[in-house]
Amino acid sequence: MDEQDQEKERRPAEEAQKPAAEAAAQEKAETPEREEPDEEKKRPFAADLFDWAEALVYALAMLVVISTFFIRLSGVVGSSMYPTLEDGDQLLISAFGYSQPERGDIVVLMADGFMEKPLVKRVVGVGGDTVEVDSLTNTVYVNGQAIYEPYINQLNEPMFTGDMNGPFTVPEGQVFVMGDNRNGSSDSRKLMDIGPIPYEKIVGKAIFRVFPFGRMGKVK
Repeated sequence: MDEQDQEKERRPAEEAQKPAAEAAAQEKAETPEREEPDEEKKRPFAADLFDWAEALVYALAMLVVISTFFIRLSGVVGSSMYPTLEDGDQLLISAFGYSQPERGDIVVLMADGFMEKPLVKRVVGVGGDTVEVDSLTNTVYVNGQAIYEPYINQLNEPMFTGDMNGPFTVPEGQVFVMGDNRNGSSDSRKLMDIGPIPYEKIVGKAIFRVFPFGRMGKVK
């Protein structure tokens, strides 16, 4: 059989295979893709949910660490710091590394035996300072020098002196604190009830008022 005869026999066979191949291709195109099982569909959502939960746990843990060792939130109760601070103000307190209070700092402290809740006061004198309250001129002296206090509530009567009968020297490692509302504050002038506060009883320094929003800003 020559090559021409072989070619004639091959063509009918190929032409017979074409309809079958085209039919198979059409059937494949019309067959819908196999849907994934429900478990496979749910798996990505479950994984995302786990990731979110894990991130939330880490965020809460970091918040606890920060609030415990670095920054805390403390509220003002009463009017002893008026007009600088008012009842209900919410303050951010720097609690980490605050070991050397300075005059003029606003601090949150614990006064054992007086109140169970923290107090917010201003540091007037530190260890070694001599503090004197002159009710005749409504002036506070530190180491014999009258201090400038534009932040206090204006007085229309003699300044409260508490148990102080003259100059008082602050023991080392302690602070003498007073409220800016001088005649509406229980503070270190009550030597028998509060007196000077040990450094270790200071929770931290007030640095920022976060509420109310209309008076948000740095505390000074």
